Amino acid sequence: MAFLKDINEFGDESQSRTTIELVYGALRQAILSGEIEPESRLRVEVLRKTFGVGASTVREALSRLLVENLVTTEGQRGFRAAIVSVQDFKNIVEMRALLEAQAVRESIANGDDEWESGFVAAHHRLAKIEVEMAGREEQAVAEWEARNRDFHNAMIGACTNSWLLNFREILYSHSIRYLHIALTDRTIPRDVRSEHQAIFDAVIARDADLAEKLTLEHIRRSVPVIEKRLSARLDVAE
Repeated sequence: MAFLKDINEFGDESQSRTTIELVYGALRQAILSGEIEPESRLRVEVLRKTFGVGASTVREALSRLLVENLVTTEGQRGFRAAIVSVQDFKNIVEMRALLEAQAVRESIANGDDEWESGFVAAHHRLAKIEVEMAGREEQAVAEWEARNRDFHNAMIGACTNSWLLNFREILYSHSIRYLHIALTDRTIPRDVRSEHQAIFDAVIARDADLAEKLTLEHIRRSVPVIEKRLSARLDVAE
């Protein structure tokens, strides 16, 4: 498993982070990337031996993931990676869309020149890869995901509501998990370049109503694509 390799390669960096954080981070990334399949058993004893840490460290890491709804537990039956479902994805998308649209509106109202310049830079980096990745989507999708996250984070960077931003970040991570699980061909569905450009233009123009509308549409537009592919995946699993 790749996440096991990653945790063994931290080296000196581990001195500045706790062992719990390392285990938590490795497991979180493996769940979000789909490397750990939905509903997979997460046995404390197995993970303890795998990471070479104590059982209490593993339990603490799993408890943190439990708070983020990436892990579930049933009484004394242990831990599992969270399930996936079409309805769950729809709920995640709708809540993320509402929170991000509100954060965009607040950022437009509060944003200064520094915020705007950061957003311009993030958009430039995203636009560059979206143009260059044509025909090689599968090879570039990981970098696209990172730049896409940077773009959305920069866009809402002037929002000062920390609770809103925290919950929105959790929802964003869950939506990326579904992207990894459902899009097995690792391509970007639909013309996101034009969608991002339209959002960018509205934000830079400080048109809060249009920016909010376009953000809602952009996020919600992922539902039909993921729903179709996830439904097919779940049908095969059954």
